[in-house]
Amino acid sequence: MSFCLVLLAAGESKRFGSKIPKPFVKIGHKTLLEYSLSKFEKFKKIKKIIVVINKKHTKYLKDIKVNKFIKIVGGKNRQESTIKALKYIKKRKIKCSNVLIHDSARPNVSQKLISKILKIPKKNSVVPIIPVHDAMKEIINKKNVISLPREHFFLTQTPQSFNFNEILYHHLNNKDLYMDDDVSLMKSINKIKFINGEKSNFKITSMEDFLMFKNLNNFKTSVGIGFDVHRLVPKRKLYLGGITIKSKLGTLGHSDGDPVLHAITDAILGACKMGDIGQMFSDKNKRFENIRSTILLKKVIELIKSKGYIINNLDINIITETPKIKNFKNKIIKNISKICCISINQINIKGKTTEKLGVIGKEKAIATEVIVSVIKNDE
Repeated sequence: MSFCLVLLAAGESKRFGSKIPKPFVKIGHKTLLEYSLSKFEKFKKIKKIIVVINKKHTKYLKDIKVNKFIKIVGGKNRQESTIKALKYIKKRKIKCSNVLIHDSARPNVSQKLISKILKIPKKNSVVPIIPVHDAMKEIINKKNVISLPREHFFLTQTPQSFNFNEILYHHLNNKDLYMDDDVSLMKSINKIKFINGEKSNFKITSMEDFLMFKNLNNFKTSVGIGFDVHRLVPKRKLYLGGITIKSKLGTLGHSDGDPVLHAITDAILGACKMGDIGQMFSDKNKRFENIRSTILLKKVIELIKSKGYIINNLDINIITETPKIKNFKNKIIKNISKICCISINQINIKGKTTEKLGVIGKEKAIATEVIVSVIKNDE
């Protein structure tokens, strides 16, 4: 018995409340889509994985490792997306006696549950369910509330397993029966094997669900603060955030004097409890004389990754009278994003002045302050 997996990730994510589509929101270094994929890819019985995506979201795929999976564009709703995937399997003559259909919005499905589903004979459709424990109520005519016997109700989950030819037939011939999931197409329950689902295999719909998934997976968040200030002098280049800024004055320092990257580096080391930039890259060491701060920050990123830390977000204040940060902000963000291996959406930069006060106000120095949050998975 062989399986294909149809992983549905083509929704609009309207209820999630994020600019980034739900399947591509990251926890640590992985997206929710990657968390879902990682649960299935180790099973030898699953011969092919078809990921169904939204056409509007294709740009997000370049940042994740899905090359070994088949990617197709979905339809206007869940049912259309499923039909497209099943037709693709049929048209390409992909050999699978059974198909698993799973929502990528359930990234916390356990491999134990998947294994249990895969072991059930292929003649059965398999659907994990959760009993209803809360009191059930129904509003009648917008006036009266009646209680319902909860023992008659249960919640269905995915992945759901079906004989491939049978579920394709039902999708093509029983379309009107479709209600939220694929088992709703089955007219009879005789061939359906209901098994115990998992409460932890909940569907991520809202940001509250997302935070619950984060907590369940032991992701710990810590925060670090960084600050750096450099004097402005003639005959030095001005580096801010790793890019060269055209200026008559540059920053004085043992390295390239980039206050933005220095403050970021210090904040990251603080959040990860790894000391500070002076300890790691001493200004008494000639190896670091005039070295680019991009090199130093990359070394720190490699180090924290080896310890299981991932940057969650950066908030940066660049305090200077000149140059005007708004002219370079987007370019700096893109460069920091590349160095730190995070999305530009995880970085915020604000240009500040001191209203002509002090050495910064007199254009004799530039300072930067940074707050960073990092995530670690304490498995």
